[in-house]
Amino acid sequence: MATPSPVYTMRKLIEGTYISSNPDGFGDETVSRIIKEALEPIKGKIKKLLLIPPDFTRLHSNSGLITSVIYRELSPETKVDVLPALGTHVPMSEEEWNIMYKGVPYSAMLVHDWRHDIVRLGEVPGEYVSELSGGIMDSPIPVELNERILDKSYDLIISVGQVVPHEVVGMANQSKNLFVGCGGAGMINSSHMLGAFCGIEDIMGKDKTAVRAVFDYAQDNFITGLPLQYILTVTDAPLGDIRTHGLFIGRDRYFFEEAVKLAQEKNVIKLDSPIETAVVLLDEQEFQSTWLGNKAVYRTRKAIADGGKLIVLAPGIKRFGEDKAVDELIRKYGYKGRQYVINMINEKEDLRANLSAAAHLIHGSSDGRFSITYCTRHVSRAEIEQVGYDYMPLDEALKKYAFDSLKPGYNTLPSGEKIYYINNPALGLWMV
Repeated sequence: MATPSPVYTMRKLIEGTYISSNPDGFGDETVSRIIKEALEPIKGKIKKLLLIPPDFTRLHSNSGLITSVIYRELSPETKVDVLPALGTHVPMSEEEWNIMYKGVPYSAMLVHDWRHDIVRLGEVPGEYVSELSGGIMDSPIPVELNERILDKSYDLIISVGQVVPHEVVGMANQSKNLFVGCGGAGMINSSHMLGAFCGIEDIMGKDKTAVRAVFDYAQDNFITGLPLQYILTVTDAPLGDIRTHGLFIGRDRYFFEEAVKLAQEKNVIKLDSPIETAVVLLDEQEFQSTWLGNKAVYRTRKAIADGGKLIVLAPGIKRFGEDKAVDELIRKYGYKGRQYVINMINEKEDLRANLSAAAHLIHGSSDGRFSITYCTRHVSRAEIEQVGYDYMPLDEALKKYAFDSLKPGYNTLPSGEKIYYINNPALGLWMV
């Protein structure tokens, strides 16, 4: 293992856990004050900083505020570069950037290219992968990172992001922000497939999962020498406004584990009985592909009754995949069930070469347990039905399910129909 950087050990941020006792969480002023205090040991002492926050698809993580505070406090004495953890997502537009990272110049952005900008550090052994997966997978998993993260000119690297239930790893963030958000095709494909094989419903909302163990192994064996620090948030937004319930600053896994405990309290909604009809709104700015929008499926599947209905109000959906090649695969194979996708992996080289897309197809199907209806404006009925979903025109759906008049949770419509309404699936996990 590499020797820890002396810059990191001498000048790290003030570590700590900050949990709000107010049900509405910390206000932005309090969040800003905590971050400013944590930065005091390094102000004026480092020349170059790399920030790794999430992209616009994690708008409600409050990472935007934190990124802006760090930039404002340290620049221009410190050169601050910002590398959004895109994973396979499309780069942020200038409009999105200015909404999320107020006061940070767009010129500070570095764009992660998961296909080309990576360096291979090693691999997670196949024997360990087999042990984690119960023998389902036994191939080594490549450990790859964006080359800029390995640039030794950075005195400090700060990864910022939200701990929240996640369909692939169980609980998002910490080292996932690096190995997937700033990783390469090998890790992204393998980790997504491992999660799919292990079962999405057994993974979501948990810390100790096979995929998290892969990330832990990679962190413990390949990046101990990086001058790295994590700032983790726990947030929700029941009425659309971000509420920050916790901040966890520290590299040790303890801080992640504490964030997981709080996220399990704030972001896991336990219901007394299964939902017959769930109506989920996808924010028009945040969700423009089913690759992202299928959080409506992932986060509700443990709560919807057999034979139930999921209605997805998707005004911003314009495509299926974030990446052109992935979009083509989704259109070709569709969300048609776990066993169908496994059969196609065995038969079709193009799907076998992009296992993250295959995993997404598994995650996005209910396997016939409940119906999924996408209500779109920019994607046609034929396209929606081609990938295996039911279709309803958005205007028709908005007349029937007028979300402006709905409250989160159970509602009874004028027609007498009882529905369960969710206004942002990205911030929760619903289960019975």
